[in-house]
Amino acid sequence: MSRAVPSRWRNAQLDALDAQITRWMARHGITLLRIGLGVVFLWFGALKFIPGLSPAQDLATRTITTLTLGLLPEPISLALLAAWECAIGLGMLSGRFMRATILLLLLQMLGTLTPLVLFPAETWQIVFVAPTLEGQYIIKNLVLVSAALVIGATVRGGYILAEPHASSTS
Repeated sequence: MSRAVPSRWRNAQLDALDAQITRWMARHGITLLRIGLGVVFLWFGALKFIPGLSPAQDLATRTITTLTLGLLPEPISLALLAAWECAIGLGMLSGRFMRATILLLLLQMLGTLTPLVLFPAETWQIVFVAPTLEGQYIIKNLVLVSAALVIGATVRGGYILAEPHASSTS
């Protein structure tokens, strides 16, 4: 006949496991976030070097053309955007020059968000209420901006503390 495990013991085990997982996430989360951003930017940037492979190519070139008042030819604007995104990706992956990398990312994101205003017929089903697939693709960039801000908070030695109450008593 097996005996039931007391709930106190189960709760203590679950709490210990939760604390261990939380410490692991605090120790590795920023690095994984940085690497994830690096992969996304390097991959999406590299796609733009090959004509027709990036689903964002047309909208991106039209946005740059509009923002530069047509002064930058489309092939050059796409190559510059591709190089810019690859530079952000490499900066994130290497973990070097993070201030410059984050600045490049934030500036690029400003440009990325502009089609929501410049091309509302393409980015909204109902303006500022229901985005199209392209609009959703653009809006999700707010998460990338937030991720960059979290990473940026660590460039001067900041870090995530898994158990803030434990450190405030020591």
